[in-house]
Amino acid sequence: MRIFIYIKLALLSLTLFACSSESKLPALPSNSTVLILGDSLSYGTGATKGEDYPTLLAQNTGWQIINAGVPGDTAAQGLARLPNLLVEHQPNLLIIELGGNDFLKKVPITQTENNLKAIIELAKRNQVMTLLIAIPDYQPVKAAFGGLTDHALYEKLSQETETPLIEDIFSDVLSKNALKADYVHPNAMGYRQVESQLRASLIDLGLLKN
Repeated sequence: MRIFIYIKLALLSLTLFACSSESKLPALPSNSTVLILGDSLSYGTGATKGEDYPTLLAQNTGWQIINAGVPGDTAAQGLARLPNLLVEHQPNLLIIELGGNDFLKKVPITQTENNLKAIIELAKRNQVMTLLIAIPDYQPVKAAFGGLTDHALYEKLSQETETPLIEDIFSDVLSKNALKADYVHPNAMGYRQVESQLRASLIDLGLLKN
């Protein structure tokens, strides 16, 4: 009986190891092209030029990062820009940071969901690895008292499209007054924290070597 239990435990360990290995994404070489499709949070509003998180990420990874962050963009506008960006840059990885302006402009949630889903599907049809960054459920009272949390839409999208989700980055940063320029944008210190947390998540996913 004891031998049977040991064998069973050994098989279970092998299964868990295999599952863990399969969950890792392939590491991207240092010269890979990474497209970040976003809004003002990627553009770097709230800090000076060169302090945005895509620029910092490029410096710390060696990746060729295309910062396609446009202030004010909704998910629909990001979707409209994406086809030309894919043709022009031929990225190895697409990072999607969109939805905040939809929430602020009260765009119907189903419309935002459909547009984000269309972005993911378009990237995958073009055989581009895709990641989704969760954006906070903006509420002024929560923002003022440091209680922001990710909008539930992103976890739902991640599960339905089988797209890796990077959670809690902007919610954490924008919940701290010392890290934000206003209630929806980080300051320079905040963007450094965004980049640091994003890079750690990329290492966890296997896309970036430690």
